Amino acid sequence: MNSEIVVGLDIGTTKIACLVGRKMENNKIEILGIGKSESIGVTRGVVTNIDRTVQSIRTAVEEAERESGVDIRLVNVGIAGQHIKSLQHRGMRTRRNQEEEITKTDIDALIEDMHKLVMLPGEEIIHVLPQEFTIDSETGIKEPIGMCGARLEANFHIITGQITAIRNIYKCVTKAGLNVEGLTLEPLGSSAAVLSEEEKEAGVVLVDIGGGTTDVAIFQDGIIRHTAVIPFGGNIITEDIKQGCTIMRNHAELLKVKFGSALATENKDNEIVCIPGLKGRDPKEISLRNLSQIIQARMEEIIEHVYYEIRNSGFEKQLIGGIVLTGGGSQLKHMKQLVEYITGMDCRIGFPNEHVVKAKNENLLIPAMSTGVGLVIQGLEKFSPAPVLTNTESTTVISNTDSKKKKSSISDKDREGREGASLLSRIKEFFDAEEE
Repeated sequence: MNSEIVVGLDIGTTKIACLVGRKMENNKIEILGIGKSESIGVTRGVVTNIDRTVQSIRTAVEEAERESGVDIRLVNVGIAGQHIKSLQHRGMRTRRNQEEEITKTDIDALIEDMHKLVMLPGEEIIHVLPQEFTIDSETGIKEPIGMCGARLEANFHIITGQITAIRNIYKCVTKAGLNVEGLTLEPLGSSAAVLSEEEKEAGVVLVDIGGGTTDVAIFQDGIIRHTAVIPFGGNIITEDIKQGCTIMRNHAELLKVKFGSALATENKDNEIVCIPGLKGRDPKEISLRNLSQIIQARMEEIIEHVYYEIRNSGFEKQLIGGIVLTGGGSQLKHMKQLVEYITGMDCRIGFPNEHVVKAKNENLLIPAMSTGVGLVIQGLEKFSPAPVLTNTESTTVISNTDSKKKKSSISDKDREGREGASLLSRIKEFFDAEEE
């Protein structure tokens, strides 16, 4: 048995990660390969240098191809950044024959109506997410398909973004010789990787602390209720350490990762670390307590922003599942304790292994990879509705004379409309990139 293969591409502020995965017979995900490169053209989730971003994408994709043996052409891309906004809207359609069952066509028509909404200049809709449905004044319906009724209404959570930021992502992916299969808001991808269905039902807050942004997604009763992007992340902590300790940025990043703590009281006064001085200068001694005080001050600010979004959602008292932290910033020591102290809510660190059955390199399945794993999961759910496809049931997207390589595959129907999309020839360039 051989299932379709889906590729997730996480274009982050500190790293670009490319993950190749497929769905197994038990509906779990197998990660076939992971490629990672330093992100040198993205600031706070937004592309600021096309050429550098393209180079980083190529490096990550080539590494994932070598590890997985998959010829990558179609990718599911994540999007974030402070330009992301969300709003609530209600839609309604009157059905001619109320005796006929409500079908997926009716739901799709409601969603299509939402896509016709007029946005502010320079913005476009990324996602239209149905919440609760109402049929003939009967509220609180989650699955209306199969029911009868004359009037179908629904509440929608609509996510928008700047057209220019979206176009720049498409341009980078296309210049790297790839096609965009789908665009997904990154906190939605992360939630698919680290949250269980029970947590979503009980009420939970996903907080993905990345390098440039902190993404928030709130679920309650199994429904997405609120999303937000906070324009602060791990990089601003590194800048604080650089300025507060008057050291080089690369030394500040190493200090944060190896010795940093979100609680200054966990460090003793006599704990000191030496940093090499610049050429001809003496080494510099840094107090770990002072280091942690710098980190704690900025982390408290970020968590306060998160807590404001939780209160603003109106679901603060209904989140039994508490807070789930993920992303690279969640790997700081004592983050869980600081979040619980500030918010008074239960907290755990989310690893992207909730739906993963196995991976070639288990050590890479860390919180920083949650978005990439989630993009694979969401790609499989969206474009591979069948759990498993045999070789005769799947159709390869790209014809390639190298028969030794597996192919990313997709159904003929989904392939329609992409026949005319040009595939740029791949340029094999290898760059040395330090791991994050």
